[in-house]
Amino acid sequence: MKRVNNIKVLLLSGALMLSTVGCSDSFLDQEPLNEKTESNFYKTKEDAALAINGVYDGLQRIWEDYPAFPFISSVLSDNAFGGTGASDGFAAQMMDEFDKNRSTADLNLYENLWADYYAAIYRANKYLQEEGNIDWEGDDALRAQYQSEARFVRAFCYFDLARMFGNIPLLEEPTTDNVPQADPAEVYSLIGSDLQFAAENLSATAYSAGWAAQNDGRVTKWAAESLLGRVFLYYTGYYNQASLPTKDGSISDAQALQYLEDVITNSGHDLVADYTTLWPAANPDNYAGEGNIETVFALKYTYTSDYNGNMDGNHWMVMNGMRNTNSYPYGQGWGGATVTEDFYNTFSADDARKFASIIAIEDEAIDIDISTQREYTGFYIKKYTPMVDEDGNSTAVNQGGVNFQIGQYQDFVSIRFADVLLMAAELGSANAQTYFNRVRERALGAAYTELPLTEERLREERRLELAFEGIRYWDLLRYGLDVAANAINVTDVEVFNAGQVVSKSITFDASMEGLQQIPYNQINLSNGTLQQNTGW
Repeated sequence: MKRVNNIKVLLLSGALMLSTVGCSDSFLDQEPLNEKTESNFYKTKEDAALAINGVYDGLQRIWEDYPAFPFISSVLSDNAFGGTGASDGFAAQMMDEFDKNRSTADLNLYENLWADYYAAIYRANKYLQEEGNIDWEGDDALRAQYQSEARFVRAFCYFDLARMFGNIPLLEEPTTDNVPQADPAEVYSLIGSDLQFAAENLSATAYSAGWAAQNDGRVTKWAAESLLGRVFLYYTGYYNQASLPTKDGSISDAQALQYLEDVITNSGHDLVADYTTLWPAANPDNYAGEGNIETVFALKYTYTSDYNGNMDGNHWMVMNGMRNTNSYPYGQGWGGATVTEDFYNTFSADDARKFASIIAIEDEAIDIDISTQREYTGFYIKKYTPMVDEDGNSTAVNQGGVNFQIGQYQDFVSIRFADVLLMAAELGSANAQTYFNRVRERALGAAYTELPLTEERLREERRLELAFEGIRYWDLLRYGLDVAANAINVTDVEVFNAGQVVSKSITFDASMEGLQQIPYNQINLSNGTLQQNTGW
């Protein structure tokens, strides 16, 4: 009997999800065969609900392996060094220093990430291939919603892959065939079309009381419009183009701005009053909570991960934690992405984002042993860090998590309303100065004074406002490779390795265009179909 890829129904986190089991030897390492058959699935609206949950589950799993995109984005940027333990391998340093001479063991540094993203894309493609077989009972709105959600997930994944690797295979249907790398314009054409479809086919339900219970973690019209703005700015900046291609044409800067203005005017999303309340470790007593008014789109996590196939936890956040140190409310981790002193000093003393974003060991009088730490700077990421209670017990374990390593459950807020304001300002909104002022005034409080909006100030504001949210490195690339090199390059900065002062240097090679190494195994498995990026 013929089997269907991608559908193994499991009970996860109180909801039916679709889960992967095993792997193939395809160079894309996609989804395996399963237990459900084509004869009894993709028939009813209930089947559609299960299948779209499986698409979301694929998105949730893209960062379950090391290294994850948020960690990579911080380490590649000028905000953080690689860090980790003094006796660990040097993978984080290889990322941080754009090391072209990697050891054989590290030629596949991004293989898990590559496979996880393509597995998620496979799920979205499978749904889009099969949804026409479902009896929708005349419910065209539900059909459009699910199709929009699947296309958003596909666009989200392709956008990350395209930014990291530049030249990637483009699959619009589920297949395990070797597919050559597409021209980036083709990839972005699909991304633009998917997001435009979602923006125009999802209902315009505004944020209100009770909104989060139904919509937190789900793709909304506002999420699609916001991501369109982000994709537009990156593609047109990095590739020096005037518009974002779509299957049927292109999206202009005026259209991209219109989408963002729609979010600002009609979504009901807004800034929370106190920036520190956005992050549980920065204000544990007054945390604004998941699905708060500023969250336009988040990847959802729970504490239920185990070692038996349930992968619903935030597995990557432990990398950011202070090395071998619990100090309320901050929990221990692997000491990765140590924040640079230069970035810490970029914030003014009155900026609430300084305290909310960065753990300052000396300023917060934290007792820490740095003998096992590599590239210790005295500063760690606070926005996404493990937490403990006042007795030093992991809050993840307190909830019922297996351990602090895989039990972290803080959501990753992929799109915040503050970013929407700053993107609209950058695209030349008539309200650009007002949007810029709103973000700065919230951060500075009584110390706020208005400053005329300039390109330089807007760029610096994005760095301060969106630190450690997976944005800075990609902003640098779209500003220009010369701008990225000037920001990232450092020479003989002092850090501590195993308690001893050493020098740290980074050289960003613009000829490599900011792209990362395609996993060596994937190139081998493709039998020459895949070509490595320049310089690797």
